[in-house]
Amino acid sequence: MSHRHLGADAVVHAESPRAHAEMNLTPLIDILLVLLVIFLAALPLTQKAIDSQLPAQTHAGDSPEGSEQIVVEYTADRRLSINHEDVTMNGLEARLRSLYAVRRDKTLYVSGAASLHYQSIVDVLDAAKGAGVERVGIITAGMRRESGIRD
Repeated sequence: MSHRHLGADAVVHAESPRAHAEMNLTPLIDILLVLLVIFLAALPLTQKAIDSQLPAQTHAGDSPEGSEQIVVEYTADRRLSINHEDVTMNGLEARLRSLYAVRRDKTLYVSGAASLHYQSIVDVLDAAKGAGVERVGIITAGMRRESGIRD
């Protein structure tokens, strides 16, 4: 009795590998996913911001120019004043430091002309931060119109 092997009588010939015209996308997708994870992990490290608290609602009667508030005005002709008293950019931090040394409320309001460069206002904010100001409020042109404050 002879044993019969199923499929053993077929001869299998090896084929040489042939080049394929299509691109293998699996490694490319893996690289893109790794890059996505890297960018998502690095994104919080690149963000810079200034902490600010905006009021929920503004009213025309809420004028920051009261006797308790300190307002720094920066006009288009680059004149600085603190509550209508002129001050230079070099003396701003020292003057603010003396004003806030005895105050409990360390809030400052800044009113700047729309034609000023952003860097000019940032210099005022830097001086205020160096003087110990904890919160800064920005007086906008719309707030000035509603409350009757002149530029």
